[in-house]
Amino acid sequence: MTMTKKTFIALADSIRRANHRATLLDISKPYGTDAISDLADFCQSQNSNFNRERWMDYVAGNCGPNGGAR
Repeated sequence: MTMTKKTFIALADSIRRANHRATLLDISKPYGTDAISDLADFCQSQNSNFNRERWMDYVAGNCGPNGGAR
């Protein structure tokens, strides 16, 4: 089964929620840069249309799910 854009967005949303909760509780984020980068590599291996840079930016909160403004 090929992962889809909808799946990638759902995964990113889950990471964003977990890291946001950790920030609110003033604890270490469960998904650091290395883990997110590893996940991005995996996503790229699952779908050649995966836009790694845009996904990483979305996880970091720098853009919306389609790469535009938040």
